[in-house]
Amino acid sequence: MDATDARLLLALAEDPRASVMALSQRLGLARNTVQARLARLEGSGALAPLDRRVRPEALGYRLGAYVTVQVAQRSLAEVSDGLARIPEVLEVTGLSGVADLLVQVAAKDADDLWRITEQVLAIPGVQRIDTALAMRRFVDHRLAPLLERAAGEVPGD
Repeated sequence: MDATDARLLLALAEDPRASVMALSQRLGLARNTVQARLARLEGSGALAPLDRRVRPEALGYRLGAYVTVQVAQRSLAEVSDGLARIPEVLEVTGLSGVADLLVQVAAKDADDLWRITEQVLAIPGVQRIDTALAMRRFVDHRLAPLLERAAGEVPGD
């Protein structure tokens, strides 16, 4: 990804519904150049799926939690597959340290969270879990500062 790609992604972040023509005018690039770069970025996986923008709260999942999971050795793939089958599991990240996985979940309420954690515990290979409630989001998921740096818009690098 070069500075032009970063500028294009910043423009998309500011106006996600911008047309290719509007983006080309804003960035001073040919329409075909913008279209080709967007296609390449999409094809390479640089752009996350659109559902990343939907907040679970909008779907009635008002309770967020992070579950750390300790996994029996050699069971990581099976546990990951089992977690992927639970719709309320939003993301699973492998960790170093005592816990093997960090699992972000969405629940409707405390009873729903209990049900979800019981499903996690029932996955063969899961040895132990710890759950922490997400109380408040202080910094939303963001990439703009990194894109600004890649575009050369952040002084002091």
